Amino acid sequence: MAAKNTKKQRRIDDWTALHSSLANPEGRGQARLPRLPIRLASAIRSPGDVDLLDITFHTEVTDDGNRPSFTVYYDRPSPGPAQG
Repeated sequence: MAAKNTKKQRRIDDWTALHSSLANPEGRGQARLPRLPIRLASAIRSPGDVDLLDITFHTEVTDDGNRPSFTVYYDRPSPGPAQG
């Protein structure tokens, strides 16, 4: 027997975030953390009209040592109502 819908039924909306990752170039100097936040700040200032949602930090272990990176999650604002 199928369950009946109730007034307390929830609606789940689909939601997707755009993202971009940034790391130092591979090889010598890839682990230099002080350079990376400066590059990140520059990248955040230049993306245009976006809503910044989150920034995560990650370190990948490679044969050349640690390689830190940031991933920026963002969304483009919905267009407002047409003006006429």
